[in-house]
Amino acid sequence: MRIFLITETCTELDALPDSLPERGFVWIASARREFEVGVPVLQSRLHQWGCGPLVDLHVSDLLSNQLPSQFDYTSWYDLMVFRRLAAAPGSSSLFLDEEHGTLASARRALQAIDTSPVGFAVYDRLLLTVHPADCQVRDHFAQRLLQMPAGGNGSSRIPPSPADLMLRIVNHMVDSYLELRRLLTRQLATLQQELFGPRSRSVDWQMLLESRNTLHMLEDICEDQRSAVQEWIDALDEWPVEPEELARRERELLRVRSRDVLEHIERVLGHVRRLESSIESAVQMHFSAVGQRTNDIMRTLTVLTAIFLPLNLITGIFGMNFDALPLIHDATGFWIALLLMAGIGGGLGALFWRKRYLGTRH
Repeated sequence: MRIFLITETCTELDALPDSLPERGFVWIASARREFEVGVPVLQSRLHQWGCGPLVDLHVSDLLSNQLPSQFDYTSWYDLMVFRRLAAAPGSSSLFLDEEHGTLASARRALQAIDTSPVGFAVYDRLLLTVHPADCQVRDHFAQRLLQMPAGGNGSSRIPPSPADLMLRIVNHMVDSYLELRRLLTRQLATLQQELFGPRSRSVDWQMLLESRNTLHMLEDICEDQRSAVQEWIDALDEWPVEPEELARRERELLRVRSRDVLEHIERVLGHVRRLESSIESAVQMHFSAVGQRTNDIMRTLTVLTAIFLPLNLITGIFGMNFDALPLIHDATGFWIALLLMAGIGGGLGALFWRKRYLGTRH
């Protein structure tokens, strides 16, 4: 568990404070297991600080590792559970470049997708976040906040409220999809090479099915993310109007940041759907290519059959058991029949070649 006191600067504390600051807020970032063990102590401190305790149902939501993205609220705090879409550490080395890879690396790429949920309990002067163990998001923001100078501007400014920090973390989690997008694009390129390769008959269809299921799962996660953020925006609009101008300005910045997060989620959802469409199109093109190759083979076999059919007819005629057949008793009869068969075969072959019934070019 890491505890930060955020005022004009950010300071990391060694233990939970006795009271919340009058200006600024406290950020408690806890791993899921630590939170599960320390729930009684934390509930007692929330009561001591004058904050409403966490509802038992929300405690279960924060501890769940399978809960989809969702938003809920009480009169004391707002609860946001947000599943991240990111590539696991070390996954960038699975592919040599943007196009080349193996089926083994493509399979490991699917297994390297991290969709762990992160929970947020947003109070007026307290932000409680529950992360998976060794969460890079928590460490990234902890290091960034500790290095921020006082009086910064824009994204380098110290977050003025727990809600603002929550939105920054959520936005970072959405933007972390960029690395996952590269990973999925390379994995899809590898599958397409297998589909359209010269040995496409040995395609790993189980791998292809796993890829489609993974994309469907990512689409569902994105839709849950969008619904959760949209519910947060709706709840934000229902907050009471602030009497002070500065507070109203901060509220408007929260709305702007929330809409920006929603727009980022929409872009991620659109990209996932494009990947789904690409893999469906690749499968259809694969079957079309297989059908085209089959048609080429059948056309070649049909042409060869058409060439040898008159030759079989000639040999059948001269193979009849009649004594008065022409050329039967002639010494040059065999060569005449052979020359006739070669001429017919060559002529038909040339005709079919000219009509492009033979060959691979069309």
